Amino acid sequence: MSTEKSKRKILATSALPYANGAIHIGHLVEYIQTDIWVRHQKMSGHECHYICADDTHGTPVMLRAEQEGITPEALIERMHKEHLQDFTDFYIAFDNYYSTNSVENCDLAQDIYRRLKKDGLIDIRSIEQFFDPVKEMFLSDRYIKGECPKCHASDQYGDACEVCGATYSPTDLINPVSAISGATPVKKHSDHHFFKLSQCRAYLDQWTRPHSETADSNSSPLQKEAANKLAEWFDAGLRDWDISRDAPYFGFEIPDAPGKYLYVWLDAPIGYMASFKNLCERQGIDFDEYWNPDSTTELYHFIGKDILYFHALFWPATLHFSGYRTPNKIFVHGFLTVNGQKMSKSRGTFINARTYLKHLDPEYLRYYFAAKLNDRIEDLDLNLEDFSARVNSDLVGKYINIASRTAGFIKKSFSGQLADISHDQDKMILNKLQQATNTIQLHYEGRRYSEGIRLIMDLADHANAYINDHEPWKTIKDPTQQERTHQVCSTGINLFRLLTLFLKPILPQLAQQVEDFLNIPPLQWRDAETILVNHEIKPYKHLAKRIEQQQIDALLADSRESISVKEPETHSQTRHAETQQHTSPPIAETITIDDFAKIDLRIARILNAEYVEGADKLLRLTLDIGGETRNVFAGIRSKYKPDELLGRHTVVVANLAPRKMRFGTSEGMVLAAGPGGTELWLLQPDEGATAGMQVK
Repeated sequence: MSTEKSKRKILATSALPYANGAIHIGHLVEYIQTDIWVRHQKMSGHECHYICADDTHGTPVMLRAEQEGITPEALIERMHKEHLQDFTDFYIAFDNYYSTNSVENCDLAQDIYRRLKKDGLIDIRSIEQFFDPVKEMFLSDRYIKGECPKCHASDQYGDACEVCGATYSPTDLINPVSAISGATPVKKHSDHHFFKLSQCRAYLDQWTRPHSETADSNSSPLQKEAANKLAEWFDAGLRDWDISRDAPYFGFEIPDAPGKYLYVWLDAPIGYMASFKNLCERQGIDFDEYWNPDSTTELYHFIGKDILYFHALFWPATLHFSGYRTPNKIFVHGFLTVNGQKMSKSRGTFINARTYLKHLDPEYLRYYFAAKLNDRIEDLDLNLEDFSARVNSDLVGKYINIASRTAGFIKKSFSGQLADISHDQDKMILNKLQQATNTIQLHYEGRRYSEGIRLIMDLADHANAYINDHEPWKTIKDPTQQERTHQVCSTGINLFRLLTLFLKPILPQLAQQVEDFLNIPPLQWRDAETILVNHEIKPYKHLAKRIEQQQIDALLADSRESISVKEPETHSQTRHAETQQHTSPPIAETITIDDFAKIDLRIARILNAEYVEGADKLLRLTLDIGGETRNVFAGIRSKYKPDELLGRHTVVVANLAPRKMRFGTSEGMVLAAGPGGTELWLLQPDEGATAGMQVK
């Protein structure tokens, strides 16, 4: 139970969804995780503000607006309404959902830039970039494609190769092409503004490293896995950060630098501050109390692992050296897969929030995610068969079942009035649940929702066993057992009330329906100390329905069908919670038959496959290409397990020059289709083709 003395002041944020696309269930992992945590804090009596905003600036928004023939402002206004409606319908209860394209954000971002510049942390340098002569604009990394300079894989983006994992400068690409116009870009020089992140090393080292062995203690801003990842980045060396972009660009201008704009990744996290400032101005909250460097309030960021670098290096450095406080903790989560694989449009598992809402109860997804979420950086899988089974078993078969088995007797036989609880057996089972309250609260506090769910469902099993043992449906028929039946059913209703309290952060709408049915005010954690006696409840109404297979089938079908009516796709750096979905690349330049004849393609049989220690994307393949064996490193680890490949036939470029890698020498290249990651398929010949055959 919270007291006024122990009341905390908390500001919680989720990463800002980008304003050029719809919210999908991969995004919802984070917002549901944060919302559950915030609801727990508010039920504890703490002053907790949950803020977020649309991330609205950058080239992708500008290009999409151009495609649709509208202004960027019109696009982001429409997307803001759609996003907020999706969140609202999933019961994500922001205290303020704002936009980074705001006066508050402009003022804060430009002021922070000025502070960093005054402190000597901004450097202006002339850099060489690719320029699209058709669109007349400089191209960022993700808008340039070409051949990897290391492994020579084609169709790679300008910052990293998805085949060999190499990182490089866009100007290193071979045969670069603009992903916007298809034109060959030219190199041009431009003055760019850099934040001297390399000079922040000492501070960041102190901020992160001391906590790696005590992750999740009160002093640690990072989980152990995140701290270890930062240690790798420290060892590799911190680079200064290019925080400017050239016109045309949708964003905020850099002070005293006409035609130069602040890079979206600078102003986006400042959007947390701007959204909160907007809330402060409307509600009379002291903004400085939360953001001054000596603040005793608490600040927590919930983010996906794909944006850890920005939030754990750039963001704290930007805050500290511009005179603001840094986060207490950064809570990082993994990605979402569906049925064990990356979300796929062709399989219908790339599910938008709005599509899900057409078919299923949003609280069912909240519950399932909670049952899988913990305090570690682990990917979460939505197995649709398990999803249906768990919801039907836990929520309908265990939790709701308690009310449906007892409430009718209370209303019909005892005028809706709950009895006094005086029997030792009744007190014992109620006390068992009450004593679990503190442990459940600690699970919520520590984001160990899956552990909390296991405990709650174990308690639900005990509650159902209690009702089974006393069989009120039988004793109600015996006039001599009416009083005991009344007590048992009243105990059952109180057990249901306690379970509702435990589940309320996860199932807020269902809890509200239960509160109305029980004729009680909104449940808070302190209510676990009391029991309802001599209290009148309302008639019971059905609270939840089972998930039917037809609903799942319809959801998948609807997701597949909706592909053709999706918004226009634009390539952009991944913003949040999901790897970028790439469209098919343009056809390469025309070659002659003589050019093609230089490539010797052979059928290869995979004799052995094994993981490569220290390489996240590579498998080492031993190939038989007709009496000769070759060692080839292939970037297919995210899709294939070694034992799945043994004995398979594929196609290899047999006359590719050997390439030395730090893991060994690669003596060829196997061919695969797809953008990479789990969206990858090895080429495989028809039955009858044998190792060594030439592909013509």
